[in-house]
Amino acid sequence: MTYQTHSRRTGPRRLALRSTALAAAALLAVSCGAGGREEGETSSEGSTVGITDTTVKIGAHYPLTGVAAPGYSEIPTGAKAYFDFVNAAGGVNGRQIEYVVRDDSYDPTTTTQVVNELVLQDEVFAMVGGLGTATHSAVIDFLNEEGVPDLFVSSGAIMWGNDPEKYPNTFGWQPDYQVEGKIIGDWVLENRPDAKVGLFLQDDDLGRDSEEAVRQYLGDRIVGVARYTSGNTDVAPQIAQLQASGADLVLGFNVPSYTALSQLVSRRLNYTPEWFYSSIGSDVDLVGSLLGRFSQGAVTDGASSLENILSLQYIDGTDDQESPWTQLWQRVWEQNGTGEPLTNYRIYGMSHAYAFVQALQAAGENPTRESIVSALQSEGKSFQGPQLAPFRYSPESHLGISGANVYRIRGGVPENLTPVLVTDIGDAPVEEYTGERATPPENGIPDTPPAG
Repeated sequence: MTYQTHSRRTGPRRLALRSTALAAAALLAVSCGAGGREEGETSSEGSTVGITDTTVKIGAHYPLTGVAAPGYSEIPTGAKAYFDFVNAAGGVNGRQIEYVVRDDSYDPTTTTQVVNELVLQDEVFAMVGGLGTATHSAVIDFLNEEGVPDLFVSSGAIMWGNDPEKYPNTFGWQPDYQVEGKIIGDWVLENRPDAKVGLFLQDDDLGRDSEEAVRQYLGDRIVGVARYTSGNTDVAPQIAQLQASGADLVLGFNVPSYTALSQLVSRRLNYTPEWFYSSIGSDVDLVGSLLGRFSQGAVTDGASSLENILSLQYIDGTDDQESPWTQLWQRVWEQNGTGEPLTNYRIYGMSHAYAFVQALQAAGENPTRESIVSALQSEGKSFQGPQLAPFRYSPESHLGISGANVYRIRGGVPENLTPVLVTDIGDAPVEEYTGERATPPENGIPDTPPAG
């Protein structure tokens, strides 16, 4: 398997450019099946850019360097390990998965440049797992205009799936921020009815989507709202604002570094509310290490200092050693990993990779860009995998996982407080999920579905 990481290059072509090779191939409209396909051809069934008889090339953008690299840079290492695992077993329909990862440093301008290269230079079949709300927002129009399947965006913004007519090739994966916000709001209303609620929000779609959902349940209980701008590491004014509001329960919708910063500043201000963070900001090991780093060693008990923090979980993590999925990921990592410890971010990447293998199988023996999008819309809702709740994929919705459970950190590990709860955007209620959990196949590779 090819795994390439690239930093920013000079002189890339602009996103506005279109590949003349793609245009010429489209005019040919040549129909060809297995054994006769050349990479980059367009057949009567659809585009086969990035596909040969023996390979399928996919791309991704991640912050491998920069402020967002801690944690997030581990995601593609997990995906790579699982793709290597599948390739060692023969790949998908005889094709090896080539995985090309480029570094965007969590900067939208750089994301634009590297995605341009992935599409026009590397000619990837699909984007898989591109990370970040602001970063991926910079390229979603381009990817859809180019007809590139834009699968399983690593972000919970609803724009990845709530309007398939506008973005027909883009699919979310994790629970969107409205689903998380609704589950959190519903739980607080039932379990902390007298709480004075404060909101600590990233000032982008993460914060806006989450606030909209939370207000459906807690509008009259919200006493303070503080927003931070990503990149500005001084959150003392925001935490002081929440303290002055009298909030005794703060809901944080933020990335991990800002969980650490909010905890560190709260300590300094002697502000001790109960904290409930959304899933993306609550990895105990990472936040604990960031507390130590940001405090310049003053905080030595980073992980244990997060005791009693509340959050959500939608896939099993490293702490659940009894989970057959965690056991599979551990086996995959031992066989194909970097030698570093398995982390929840690496499990996240493996889970993405597992879903892509399912989608590629469902796209047929001779997949096209069009067939993988069609397969996700028609069959994706039934994909069995590590997710605690079902996907929501359909022609009307490209939104991903539909739910999660609430947990509290006890003894440094999650203690589940609820069953899996599911909902959707809009007015859909929060309900208990009563379906059965899937277990992984014995060989660790999804069963090939029947041709649709």
